[in-house]
Amino acid sequence: MSSNNNNNDNQKRALIIVDVQNDFCPGGSLAVDNGDSIIPVINQLRNQVNWDLIVLTQDYHPSDHVSFASNNKGATLFSTVKLEDGLDQVMWPNHCVQGTTGADFHPSLTVDDGNDVIVTKGTNPKVDSYSGFFDNEKKQKTELDSVLKQENITDVYVTGLALDYCVKYTALDAVPLGYQTFLVADASKGLSEQGEQEAIEQLKNAGVQIVQSSDISF
Repeated sequence: MSSNNNNNDNQKRALIIVDVQNDFCPGGSLAVDNGDSIIPVINQLRNQVNWDLIVLTQDYHPSDHVSFASNNKGATLFSTVKLEDGLDQVMWPNHCVQGTTGADFHPSLTVDDGNDVIVTKGTNPKVDSYSGFFDNEKKQKTELDSVLKQENITDVYVTGLALDYCVKYTALDAVPLGYQTFLVADASKGLSEQGEQEAIEQLKNAGVQIVQSSDISF
């Protein structure tokens, strides 16, 4: 467990808070049921642990984004279509559009403007980006990996919304990039209970350690 590694001065740890934005919380256009229930857990995690870095990812789509059903003629919400490049894409309602309140971080989430790093994703209109590290085609990287490498981060603790999409893919991408990766289960929430369980199994199989916020102390 993380708390057993206190004496290793070479370890540097980052908290990654994925997409805790208005549109993914109750009242938003793509709300996770009770998605805001994890916010107090994340806020407490910020305060109870001496993090070397805190990063927030922000879904930040242009209005003509390819993942919006409204931009795909005849598409029905939550169906899967094949894009021109052959990639399967879920048809989402418009969400986290640049410059809208829906794209803002939830007002209850603690954000330290002076020290936190904010990484935007999903900004390319032609491809979606679930992971905080890459777009779904792995053609473009966000700045997340370079920010973590610049700060010599070794361990990442992933939290946020939604566990079965953006949180999962962020954690899955962290492993091959060389980070010891932890999912903080009680600080993450998925679109469905089944989706959460499947995501956790997939993460375990990929070498991600599943922890609770109360397990973390360093």
